[in-house]
Amino acid sequence: MRIIVVGPGRAGLSLAAAAEMAGHHIVAVVGRTREHAAAAGEAIGAAALGVGDEMPSADLVIIATRDDEIQPAAASLAGRCRQVTAAVHISGLTTVAALAPLAAAGCATGSFHPLQTLPSPGAGAARLAGAWVAVTAAEPLRSRLHELAVSIGAHPFDLADDAKPLYHAGASAAANFPLLSLAMAADLLALAGVPFAAARPLVEAAVANAFDMGPRPALTGPVVRGDVVTVSAQLDAVAAHAAEWVAPFAASVVHLARLTGRGDDFTALLERWRPPEPDRTAP
Repeated sequence: MRIIVVGPGRAGLSLAAAAEMAGHHIVAVVGRTREHAAAAGEAIGAAALGVGDEMPSADLVIIATRDDEIQPAAASLAGRCRQVTAAVHISGLTTVAALAPLAAAGCATGSFHPLQTLPSPGAGAARLAGAWVAVTAAEPLRSRLHELAVSIGAHPFDLADDAKPLYHAGASAAANFPLLSLAMAADLLALAGVPFAAARPLVEAAVANAFDMGPRPALTGPVVRGDVVTVSAQLDAVAAHAAEWVAPFAASVVHLARLTGRGDDFTALLERWRPPEPDRTAP
């Protein structure tokens, strides 16, 4: 495919590098101005253009801007993509309707969201191999995007446009909430004089179990066993040495107890750690 990438940031250039390695041709990198795109264009051997320039012939335009810039970019490009067949954005949240100006100009439109972190063009391109990619598009563009994903070593799956907010919430939970738990673990271990690295085999095994067995069957530990005495001692220790973590620790116990059917076992204990209700009578 002949591809134009709009937005010379980490995500756009990661996709550009992966596509080039897969045998596609990046014909242009588009920034707010030509100068903005110059370094990226030179790095991958593509023309550097601004959004006000006429776009060259291409099979696909990939808009890799921030979500709030997608619609303005589409509007700016709409009259300048006369030789472009299709256009997508790479947001996991924004609907395809953001590309309406390009659709009105005759482009097939859709979205192509890699479910992966892309910290730099080189590392991002490498991480796309094996990643999953959410595709939202009607045929025949849907099949072309599936083929593009497979060509870069990714796994495509179809995502309904109206399911994007829920999908994006799930993706954010998967990417960030475990890190919150690991930050809590790192602080508590450090206070106990234990290096964070000691937890790595445990965490890696837990994550592997979650994907092999499912998150709920993979749960282990005192909450799963209904060991109220142990959890009480843990909460006392956290309160004494890292009070800022008491609320998230207790909240995690609440949800673990719910998931494992142990809610009744921990009701009395967790009442001690329930945050006070706000005073709604205060002026």
